[in-house]
Amino acid sequence: MGQSLPQTGLGAGGNVSPVASSMLVAEMPEIGTITGEEAAALTGLAPVAHDSGTLRGKRAIAGGRRALRHVMFQAALVAAHHNPSQKSFADRLRKAGKPHKVIITAVARKLVTIANALCKNRQKWTASRP
Repeated sequence: MGQSLPQTGLGAGGNVSPVASSMLVAEMPEIGTITGEEAAALTGLAPVAHDSGTLRGKRAIAGGRRALRHVMFQAALVAAHHNPSQKSFADRLRKAGKPHKVIITAVARKLVTIANALCKNRQKWTASRP
């Protein structure tokens, strides 16, 4: 089972806002017991391939828990500008020519996988310099 907010250190100056961390725990009680890929898929932030035979379609995010995905997008917008490690990640994607929505989706997915790993390892968020 997942952890409560005070144990994870996700909110209140942690990796994501108190609202986003509350939504993560409330909407995804599996957090901490699943893999990062599964957490991204449950949130709806995993790329879904639209392939058929030899035809390779465009990847897009789909499914998952819509309300949680929307909250994580908002958290990613803030993190991409104010969290030093996420900002350097977003800047690297921007320099590679990625579209804005792809960058925010990647940051949101990274936030979810970090939160899942913190809960799984029973660790608190510690800010580190890039």
